[in-house]
Parts: sequence; C-alpha cells; structure tokens
Amino acid sequence: MSKAHIHTYDICTLGMGKPASENIQVIRFTDYLAAHKDIRFPHRHSFYHLAFFTKGKGAHTIDFERFPVQAGQLYFMIPGQVHSWFFEGQVEGYVVNVAASFFNSFLQDAGYVERFPFFSGASAEGVVMLPAEASTEVEVLFEKMLLEIEATEAYSYDMLRLLLLEMFVKVSRVTRKSDTRQEPPYNYVLLSNFRKLVEQHYMQMRLPKEYAAMLYVTPNYLNAFCRHMLGKSAGEIIRDRVILEAKRLLINADTSIATIAYQLNFADNSYFTKFFKKYEGMTPEEFRKNIS
Repeated sequence: MSKAHIHTYDICTLGMGKPASENIQVIRFTDYLAAHKDIRFPHRHSFYHLAFFTKGKGAHTIDFERFPVQAGQLYFMIPGQVHSWFFEGQVEGYVVNVAASFFNSFLQDAGYVERFPFFSGASAEGVVMLPAEASTEVEVLFEKMLLEIEATEAYSYDMLRLLLLEMFVKVSRVTRKSDTRQEPPYNYVLLSNFRKLVEQHYMQMRLPKEYAAMLYVTPNYLNAFCRHMLGKSAGEIIRDRVILEAKRLLINADTSIATIAYQLNFADNSYFTKFFKKYEGMTPEEFRKNIS
C-alpha cells in the first residue's frame, strides 16, 4: 500500500478469516499486527478502533499528532481518523474493532457511546494513560471479551456489549478523576453538541455566530465557553477542523490542490493556499512533500 494514499478499512476487510456479522472483533495485538502489516502506513477505519498496550513501545500518529506508545496506554479512535503505528521491538495488548451500529439494538439512545470524552474525535482526548490498578481491571475485561468472542454461548454478543460499556465507564471515571476541573454536566453536553455541529457543517459554515445561533447562545458566550473548556476560541476549533480535513486530503497524491480547495469550499486555489500557509507555516504542496 502506498503512503501517498489513505486506505479506508471496514471490519470485513480486517476479519482475519472470521465473519464479523455482529460488527465487532476482539483480537490480541500480536495477532492483529502479524495479519495486518500495512497498519504502519497512514490509514483510517469506518468503525471505532480501540487499542490497549500491555507491553512494548513505539509511536502512534493520529490525525498528524504523534504520541509515544507505552504499556498501560489505551487508544480510542472514532471512524474517519487517520492514523499509523511505528513499533520498537515486540508489542503486546489487545485490539477491538466495533461498528457504531453494534450498540443500536441494545441502547435506546443511539448517541450514548459518543458521550464518553475519549470518543470526542480530538486526538489527545482519545489517548488515555491508565494507572496500574485501572490497567489491571481493563486487561481483565479484554480477556473476558476474548473468551466471549470465541464462545458459542447464548447472548455472547450481549455480554460483549456489557463488557465494552463497563470498560467505557471505568475509563471515563479514571479520566474524570484526573481532571482537576469539576465541570457541570451541561457543559459537556454543550461542548459535545458544538463539536457535532462543526463535524456536520464545517465545509459550509465557518463563522462562530452561525453555530451559536444553532445552539441558542450568543457568539461571545460560545467563544468564552470554548476557551474555558478547550483553551481555544470557537473560530479556532472550526478552523482546525478545516485544516485537519485538508491534511487528510493532501495525503492522497492523486488529488490536485485545486480539487481539494474546491472540496473544502474555498473560493479558489490561491485563497486555500494562503489560508493553509497562514496557520500551518507551509503551503499545501510543501506539506504534501513532507509526508510523502
């Protein structure tokens, strides 16, 4: 697979000879790595991708942010994120691939899973370093999931749903405890709603006032709120999403800069180039050369 093209995997592609009729896979990382050597190149998934490490080191790049791999680390990735791995020596751990629809028959709230902070889509928020006690508890849950995925017992997939949700809750509690700020619940709801709107409309809507109107708050309040929660203004968050998509598209060498500018709804190629250079310190062409 060429590094100049982002390949998108679905669960069936990564099935390792096993059916994925229930849209979930649980695999030891050593087996996963042996079967899918191309994951060292940038690629993306059409499903939620979890990786937990119990041994080894290296680096993991998610949406062009680089993180060191170490034991006790748990990665949560949402569909569409571009990522690649680089490992030093042997690594051990677990991988879970799960489609968003896996929980739909089990939960009345289709958006329940998205409420967990590590599924925000922000790369750094999806990387969790677990303390020793929590790491042991999570490893036990992964082992139980491995048993269930191989079982022919009744309700095995329902048990997998329960085990995954238990893990999500445990990890969420750990991350909340490590956050010294005690935000009221409605702040997380507002932040989640804003991020969802940006994800849906960033191609066409670039002004904070447009999102503020949809959220029934003032533009000043939205900007102050975003600075409080994320250290960035609402405008910066919208802009960062546009730049991220530009970077994702620029990996595909066969797509011209002019086409990317058009896809991102810029008036012309020149305006897109100036916008990208202003915030990234290099032109789109230079960025493409640096990652090739």
